[in-house]
Amino acid sequence: MSIKVLIVDDEEPFRRLLKNELSRKGFKTDACASAEEALKRVSEEEFDVLLLDIVMPGIDGIEFLRTLGGDLSSPSVIVLTGRATVDTAVEAMKNGAYDYLTKPYRLDELVVVINRAYEDRRLKKEHRLLQRELSKKGIPDEFITVSAQMKQILNIIEKTAPTDSTVLIQGESGTGKELLARYLWKLSNRAERPFIALNSSTLSENLIESELFGHERGAFTNAYQVKHGLVEVADKGTLFLDEIGDMPLQVQAKLLRFLDSGEFRRVGGNRNLTADVRIVAATNKDLEEEVKRGNFREDLYYRLNVINIKVPPLRERREDIIPLAEHFLRKYCQKYSKGIKTIDPALREQLLSYHWPGNVRELENVIERGVILADGNILTREYMCIPEREEVLQVQPLVSLEEMERQYILKVLRHTGWNQTRASRVLGIDRKTLYLKLKRYRIETKEDRVPDEG
Repeated sequence: MSIKVLIVDDEEPFRRLLKNELSRKGFKTDACASAEEALKRVSEEEFDVLLLDIVMPGIDGIEFLRTLGGDLSSPSVIVLTGRATVDTAVEAMKNGAYDYLTKPYRLDELVVVINRAYEDRRLKKEHRLLQRELSKKGIPDEFITVSAQMKQILNIIEKTAPTDSTVLIQGESGTGKELLARYLWKLSNRAERPFIALNSSTLSENLIESELFGHERGAFTNAYQVKHGLVEVADKGTLFLDEIGDMPLQVQAKLLRFLDSGEFRRVGGNRNLTADVRIVAATNKDLEEEVKRGNFREDLYYRLNVINIKVPPLRERREDIIPLAEHFLRKYCQKYSKGIKTIDPALREQLLSYHWPGNVRELENVIERGVILADGNILTREYMCIPEREEVLQVQPLVSLEEMERQYILKVLRHTGWNQTRASRVLGIDRKTLYLKLKRYRIETKEDRVPDEG
């Protein structure tokens, strides 16, 4: 992909000469006669490097640098002028210029500096994104598991990671799908490049398209400048699309085109852009059923389903419950400076007998709550929010999983006094997911309930 260079200089012969020279060197070049014109162009179109004169009528180079700012979408600026002084050089660098060259310049030297400026901008973008993502959630060196099912999954991930194959991870909420995606990224050849995550269930159709592919200035109300989509910022890295079963059909079509060709268009744009991104998708839905219902594109399903990983729920790998509980106990004792050494045998029995509809996320939340509230050096049942074994077994074995989930949600809501924020924490899901489940199962909230007569 050619480096896009914008030349800003009020001398027309110099602009024309420099434009022709850089074009012959393989750069994609454009030129402006003033800083005012350049500000407009930069707001409408993305440039990698900007060659800037300091002394110009109207807005000069220093004022231009101050106006431009240093966000990720701004080009890297090289000041190029024939009226250089030490003071102007220092001032330009203070205001964000990457480098400073004087006229007459040597073309070979300028080419080297442009390439360095482009690479500097790319690395800064990636560094900021990596810092942001890695600060959200640590990546484990190893997974806490003793189950044969999970060990087989980790083996598949270790074999798949060095390739660029698309991966689809399926499993119930709270089973650790994103953690597995991050583990795959960590072992891949793209581990030094960004890992970007997008939850498809949390955004509207218009917002998810803009978030994924970006938008051009003026594409819609409040689109005041070009926005880089996640496929751009994840270039050479990995894009994790969580809850892809909730992605709108229109966006699914554009995602399929991107998967097939690596090409996309920003919202409101008419130029084809390209990005090299590995896609890892996850869902808690049965995509084959969603295809039959017309909610998910069949061609996209087959395109995503190159490597399929099905994560078993925690109730199907009970041998992992105690090792995970002990891991979370150590984690939160360290976080909250507690001296709890072990888990009481009665509590171990309760942990093993419980159904865990919220899976590993629910187990972690339960242990965290217990560590916060507990006294002494043994974690006991006293402060744990877990239904008794008898209560769990009251659910008839022949009812559907959906009915079991509905009954459990009702039980948690009653336990938390119908406080949806607290209930969502206990369930290990976010508020929006709980709201959708309440609608799906036609569960009235406390505000909807009519007082009993009598």
